[in-house]
Amino acid sequence: MMSELEKLKAGLDYCFDDEQIAEIKNNAIRQCKIYNSIDATDDEALTRHLSQMLGSMGNSIRIEQNFVCDNGRNIHVGDNFFANYNVTILDVTDVNIGDHVMIGPNTIITTVGHPINPRGRRDHMCVTSPVTIGSDVWIGGNVTILPGVTIGSNVVIGAGAVVTSDIPDDSLAVGVPARVIRDIENDL
Repeated sequence: MMSELEKLKAGLDYCFDDEQIAEIKNNAIRQCKIYNSIDATDDEALTRHLSQMLGSMGNSIRIEQNFVCDNGRNIHVGDNFFANYNVTILDVTDVNIGDHVMIGPNTIITTVGHPINPRGRRDHMCVTSPVTIGSDVWIGGNVTILPGVTIGSNVVIGAGAVVTSDIPDDSLAVGVPARVIRDIENDL
C-alpha cells in the first residue's frame, strides 16, 4: 500500500492532512517566514535564501515579499525572473518557469485542487497537476493560474485573468476565463 506522500509523488489523489505532507508544507511556511523577514534591500541575502528554498533557479532572480509557497523545492525558474509583491505559488507538484518572466503582484499559481465530489473533500483529498510557463512571459497583477496549465513563450496574461487552460506561444490572453484575444509579434 502506498503512503500519501508516495501517492502525491506519483501524481495520484492524496490526503493533505497526512503527517509527512503536512511537514513539507510546515517547512515551506517556516522558509517563507524567514525569507519575508530578510531586509528587502539585502539582495544578496534574499538570493541566498531563495537558492536554498527553490528547486532550481537561474541568474538574476527577484521575488518581492510577501512570498508564499507550499513546498519551494518544486519551483524551477530560469534566468531574469521577477515576481512582484504577494505572489503565491502552491507548488505541491512542479512549477516550471522559463527565462525573462515577470509576474505581477497578488498573483496565484496553483498546482493543487480538490475533488468535485463532497466525499473526496470531506476526506481531505487533493489532486495535482504541474504548471509550465515559457520564456518571455509577462503575467499581470491579480492573475490566477490553475493546475495543469501550460503558458507558452512570448505571452502576456492581462491583469485579473483566470487561466484555466493552455495559452499558446505569441499570445495576449485576458479575462475570466482567460482567452486569447490577439497574437503578439515575436521580435527576438
